[in-house]
Amino acid sequence: MINPVTNSLAERCRQKGLRITGPRRVILRVLDRAKDHPDVEELHRRVSAIEPGINIATVYRTMNILAEHGLIERHSFSDGRARYEAVPEEHHDHFINVETGQVIEFRSDEIERIQQEIAHQYGFDIVSHRLEIYVRPTQKNKK
Repeated sequence: MINPVTNSLAERCRQKGLRITGPRRVILRVLDRAKDHPDVEELHRRVSAIEPGINIATVYRTMNILAEHGLIERHSFSDGRARYEAVPEEHHDHFINVETGQVIEFRSDEIERIQQEIAHQYGFDIVSHRLEIYVRPTQKNKK
């Protein structure tokens, strides 16, 4: 993961005035530990391994609340599933491997600079953006 978030999601929830229930605490801990971009079903599987009584509806509600408060980002990569990650402190982009579904985070100052240049050429200031590049391993990397 690129520059993980230094404050835990639970701390960030408290700063936003959100209540931390028992189930929510487990969900937040699982999200903090995630090194991938899990969907709700995968989050529920991981949460249930820790606390079997938490139902999937609780996970869905929690993810919606966290997204509404800007604490997580919701991504919809080519597989059509909503996948999540804690909002990072530093912007990054994603490679999505079309053969495996693996999501790889990267940061390129050059890409960021070029995007700014192009936006200014067209008379715009960038407010926000996402860059998702769908990739396939080169032949030599498949071996």
